[in-house]
Amino acid sequence: MSKRDFNKSSNPMIGEDKFKTILDSGMVGEGQKMTVSGAVNKTLLLMAVMLASALFAFTFPNQIMMWVGILGGAGVMWFASSNPSRSPILAPIFAALEGLVVGTISFFYANAFLPGIIFQAVTLTFAILFMMLMLYKAGVIKVTQKLRAGISMAVGAVMLFYLINIVCHFIGINIPFIHEGGLLSIGITLVIIGIASMNLLLDFDNFDRGEEAGAPAYMEWYFGMGLLFTLVWLYLEILRLLSYLSND
Repeated sequence: MSKRDFNKSSNPMIGEDKFKTILDSGMVGEGQKMTVSGAVNKTLLLMAVMLASALFAFTFPNQIMMWVGILGGAGVMWFASSNPSRSPILAPIFAALEGLVVGTISFFYANAFLPGIIFQAVTLTFAILFMMLMLYKAGVIKVTQKLRAGISMAVGAVMLFYLINIVCHFIGINIPFIHEGGLLSIGITLVIIGIASMNLLLDFDNFDRGEEAGAPAYMEWYFGMGLLFTLVWLYLEILRLLSYLSND
């Protein structure tokens, strides 16, 4: 795979021009290139940071912390997409902010329904993670440019949907049927879970492409942050789905 192929990535967190700038900057020396194993290790470290933050938020739940995590995490992600070289610093901050979101929301779901819902959501999240990884490694689903473009467009549509929901929440408007737990709500959530699951394929492929293209080592943190984002997104949507099903 050539650098030109890697530059065609449609990863929603970083654009083609940014990849070209990174790879053509001439600042990548021997021993400073990313590897798949390095990216995996960075992702595990970020998950540990997120878990510690989530346990804190679960123990001392507060909606303010949740919104700090949501808005702060979005801001850090945006800044990281513009400054990937800062990822070794920004990624742990992002993980801690995501932990605030995960811990707070998990607390409210555990109290509104059953504590077991958290274990079920975590189990299903990792089950989907390993299933998609096996499908990717076995070549059952190949990440082509068309697939990348399609998934990225779907992710963008979901993010726009979330933004509209947040704006409506702040101005006191409730969108009917979306969060009422009926068949429409379940159907929408299943579609979003499917999109989040497919986005894992892009995260896996970014690890491989980054190594093959000789991306700088700091991209291990950047791509790890991307995978963490997808896992948190997937977990929260599975949590939502289980809450709907528990009401039936």
